[in-house]
Amino acid sequence: MQQRFDEGAARLESLKELGGVDVEARSRRLARLVAERAVEEGLADVTYGLVDSPFGPLLVALTPRGLIKLHYPNGDFDRELEGLASKVSPRIVQSAKSTEDVRRQLDEYFDGRRKRFDIPLDLQLTAGFSKRVLTATARIPFGSMATYRDVAGRAGNPLATRAAGNALGSNPVPIVVPCHRVVRTGGGLGGYTGGLDRKRRLLELEGALGPHPRP
Repeated sequence: MQQRFDEGAARLESLKELGGVDVEARSRRLARLVAERAVEEGLADVTYGLVDSPFGPLLVALTPRGLIKLHYPNGDFDRELEGLASKVSPRIVQSAKSTEDVRRQLDEYFDGRRKRFDIPLDLQLTAGFSKRVLTATARIPFGSMATYRDVAGRAGNPLATRAAGNALGSNPVPIVVPCHRVVRTGGGLGGYTGGLDRKRRLLELEGALGPHPRP
């Protein structure tokens, strides 16, 4: 037993020393190449990556139709990916290449150089009235705000303000679908899936917030 262990350890050391190659780093590189090949050959139904932001790393995931998930770093990314695997497809791979355009546009937005996203959306995780609410919310311009009653009306039912709030609270692609621009009729911020501090900071970034907003 000890002899086999020593022989295995010796082979591993030989691999590490071969041409100065780090075996672990090489394995990671090969995994990335396999993932990118899967994307290129259309074998992946969902691709994902992590994007830096002022709030920490954001999980972004795309299908061939568009952005399907943007998740703040206040939860379990693995759980979000498991949810996509069960609801969309288990063929999920990490791909820096396929998420590059989303990363670039988010960087420009946070730097104040972008006021409108040109990112196709895949809203298949929503349906019915909720989907109409998100579609209406996506049309709210940069630097502007609307009320829950406004977006409920634009979605077809101005009395369904609570349902509109629930739809915005479960928005799978915040920031890009700017639910942070929806506030209470009386001027208070209302709620936000990423927390009120993040909502406030996004509105400040866009120059839409007054000096003393009510929560």
